[in-house]
Amino acid sequence: MTDIRWGIVGAGRIAHTFVQDMPATGNGIVEAVAARSGAAARAFADQYEIGTAHEGYESLYANPSVDTIYIATPHSLHLQHASDALRAGKAVLCEKPITINAGECRQLIDIAEETGGYLMEAMWTWFLPAIRKAKKWVDAGRIGRIVQIQSDFGYPQIYNADKREYDAKLAGGCLLEMGVYPVALTALFAKADPQDISVVSRHAPNGVEDDVIATFNYPDFVATIGTSFRAKLRNWAYVIGEKGYIAIPDFWRATECQLWELDDMVDRFEDARSTNGFDYEIKAVNNDLIAGRAQSAMIPLSASLQFQHHMDLIRSKF
Repeated sequence: MTDIRWGIVGAGRIAHTFVQDMPATGNGIVEAVAARSGAAARAFADQYEIGTAHEGYESLYANPSVDTIYIATPHSLHLQHASDALRAGKAVLCEKPITINAGECRQLIDIAEETGGYLMEAMWTWFLPAIRKAKKWVDAGRIGRIVQIQSDFGYPQIYNADKREYDAKLAGGCLLEMGVYPVALTALFAKADPQDISVVSRHAPNGVEDDVIATFNYPDFVATIGTSFRAKLRNWAYVIGEKGYIAIPDFWRATECQLWELDDMVDRFEDARSTNGFDYEIKAVNNDLIAGRAQSAMIPLSASLQFQHHMDLIRSKF
């Protein structure tokens, strides 16, 4: 197998980003797309010259020309869609958050083990070259022992109780929608569970959280996480050590990282990519499947379960 053949579940905004970056992988192709609306699927397929458009998802899962399913639907639907795809014998890349809580994540992991299928959460940030460079700097001791990790991610969202982002029935709220990014970034550098956490949260009129700050207390350092629907946050990350710190502008889609000692920038990395950045995770999945790997070494399912556990802990403090 040289090219991995993909099918896409959902034809929304993030699916467009996925398809746009596929050519840069060099070892994957999008064969089909499915949406609840046949017209939406056909319009998406026509836009990107995709061969097959499915109305509904079951026919995509049964399509013999598709090896792997990318799930780009809202997170409240991920458990069902990923389960159906795995049981149909497809490998699965599921958008973040992979599920809406740790219990669902465990169910999905059990299904992947039961079916022997490949499953990975699409935490694309972990694959970005600037994030990998920052991790190498930390591992090489260039900032010394970590003292603090700081990250936030937020964009203003107009309140509407029926809007997906605010709909409590669809697991709405800023934590799952945006907070998963700083939660995952913290997990990458902390490599452990916090001893305890504290949380300050604000809530929309329907009770859904729309502004959250969490403090994770580790034995030797502290991490602060912010997310919001109320305001545009800075959306930077900082990994701060005894000898210096790393700054990552727009860390969720990072194109650069900076190494600072006191007031001086002593090193800087920029990837100068021409893509959105999804191609790094897509190519990694393609390579895993070509090599016959059972799951990702970069983002194992244990990492996804950890993200969910940490978000459950935050919600327990609301």
